[in-house]
Amino acid sequence: MNHMKSFRKELWIEIPSRIGFLNITEKIEQCLKESEIKEGFALINARHITASVFINGDEPGLLLDYEYWLEKLAPHEPIAKYRHNDTGGTNGDAHLKRQIMGREVVVAITNGILDLGPYEQIFYGEFDGLREKRVLVKMIGE
Repeated sequence: MNHMKSFRKELWIEIPSRIGFLNITEKIEQCLKESEIKEGFALINARHITASVFINGDEPGLLLDYEYWLEKLAPHEPIAKYRHNDTGGTNGDAHLKRQIMGREVVVAITNGILDLGPYEQIFYGEFDGLREKRVLVKMIGE
């Protein structure tokens, strides 16, 4: 008889620049090994309102395209253009970038592996970096 398992872990990530992307697929695969779950689901979410978790291909040009595209949509400066910054903040743009890129992903677990499509990788996106932030990994299944 199979028993439902639950696994939770927080990953701490620090991007050494204001904006950056990190492939965290291997970290999530390591969590899956620790969980010993063979069939189920993994939820991976950024626990900060200026960071993101998303799935796409690990291609340097694409990651640069994201950075340029997001900066065009929500430029960091002039800082005064964001009402969020009226209270002394400087990261109004980062909140908008996070909203566009999303908070989380859910990935199926099949036969003990992350059931990702061809070329799919899991990324952490940072839009107000230079400090440690958390990513929650929650897995449930058998």
